[in-house]
Amino acid sequence: MTEPARRETGRPLTLAPSGMVASPHALASEAGVAVLRAGGSAVDAAIAANAVLSVVYPHQSSLGGDAIGLIYDARARRVRSLNASGRAPAAATLEEFRRRGLDEIPTRGLLPVTVPGTVAGWWAAHQAYGRLPWRTLFEPAIAYAREGFPVTARLSAWIERSMSVITKEPTTAAMYLQDGEAPRPGARLVQPRLARSLELVAEGGREAFYAGEIAREIVAFAGAHGGLLAEPDFAEARAEWGEPLPTTYRGVAIYEPPPNTQGISALQMLNMLEEDDLGALPYLGPDLIHLLVEAKKVAFADRNRHIADPAFVEVPVERLLDKAYARERRRLIRPDRATAWDEIAAGSLAGDTVYVAVVDREGNAVSLDQSLYMLFGSGVVAGGTGILLHNRGAYFSLDPRHPNRLEPGKRPFHTLMASLAFRGGRLWAVFGCMGADGQPQIHLQVYSAMIDHGLDLQEAIEAPRWLSGRFAIGDPRDLLNCEGRFPPETLEGLRVRGHKLNVWDPWHELTGHAHGVVIDPESGVRMGASDPRSDGAAIGY
Repeated sequence: MTEPARRETGRPLTLAPSGMVASPHALASEAGVAVLRAGGSAVDAAIAANAVLSVVYPHQSSLGGDAIGLIYDARARRVRSLNASGRAPAAATLEEFRRRGLDEIPTRGLLPVTVPGTVAGWWAAHQAYGRLPWRTLFEPAIAYAREGFPVTARLSAWIERSMSVITKEPTTAAMYLQDGEAPRPGARLVQPRLARSLELVAEGGREAFYAGEIAREIVAFAGAHGGLLAEPDFAEARAEWGEPLPTTYRGVAIYEPPPNTQGISALQMLNMLEEDDLGALPYLGPDLIHLLVEAKKVAFADRNRHIADPAFVEVPVERLLDKAYARERRRLIRPDRATAWDEIAAGSLAGDTVYVAVVDREGNAVSLDQSLYMLFGSGVVAGGTGILLHNRGAYFSLDPRHPNRLEPGKRPFHTLMASLAFRGGRLWAVFGCMGADGQPQIHLQVYSAMIDHGLDLQEAIEAPRWLSGRFAIGDPRDLLNCEGRFPPETLEGLRVRGHKLNVWDPWHELTGHAHGVVIDPESGVRMGASDPRSDGAAIGY
């Protein structure tokens, strides 16, 4: 194992004896910890934190989005997956899009809107693991929406950069602009209509969102503006429990959610690299980064060919996770040359987001991703609800031969993924991030940094980060984006190997926000970490 590089920001791990919440906004983490102090469960705290994020981080989170996560029940010693990704409306057919003269699904507006799944996921999780009354979990979010919250410099900048999206819809502009401008840092942003919707959900639970006033308002607005949503689409919405996907990496058991998510891709990459002695390679050196990037390319070739809603297509999960298959795919990686994107075929098998990590006093844990997909999602606030709708349906294909083709009632391929890791059969890490296609890559980098190179979670999160792929319109698919803090010799070594390099700013937000909690195996102390690329905080008690 090489000597780990030390952190540059000096932000320490947050240590606490009983409970911990880590999220991309301090107000959300604080709300979650308050719930834990009041006797709430990890699930209660995650819902409270996520609800606050839907108010204070509207560019990435909303009641109108989806959620996918893992829940660890410490007493039962069981990990469960919860899929709260919404389904395509009944009217969303290939024929309907052809009738409209479209050969791909637009990224903005009402056509890419699938039924939001977040509230259904919160409800299902609370029914199974909640301790505090449902309505109390929403009190902080309601207060921040009704009374206002201070706009951070980061949110102000993202509103400014997204003006072309926000100003297209009067309801959206009315929510997020002040006198036609992005609110300045430190300004108070008030959202009374969103407060009203949160109050309805707090009082009426799942039914208030999917069978009551909120659903009727969203459907009426969609119908008046060319959308496809109908009331039966909402009434039939449910979150689904499932079994997570496991693998082992150097003795650490790591769990990710199953398809329709891309969690399997992170496990594939770890499997491919397990027999390489990554710890012997210089940390952040070109040899190490090259291997990680090339493993990503191979895993994504399989991802793009096979991952879709398993209720509609057969996804070869066992084969994709097979260690022998990983060794077969590993042979495609050349040590001295980058492989072009179109050189890698899928194997023979006979994509903005918030993340919340919670551990409670009893050792129960929630690892939760919740998202609008793109910044400000569809760009549409639905009428008087104050709810910004996601655009997750834009990930569907209109190619009738593709496994992820659009079909009524189908869940789109999902970039959301969240992880749990165990050492010696005991919960060790609760980790996740935002970043669309970057999420499996960030999971790989952070787990390898901790397991192979001995970094703590905060150091691993703060380390210079790379992301391979297209993150802006017009980018090549095999572009390698690297933060500017990588050593010059690493960047040059990657160029020599043929990587198409793009150097981002030193702390570039497009490399994702990562957060998590690690549990000390001897003392049980919770050690929280948050990403300086966000407004986040890890807070414990």
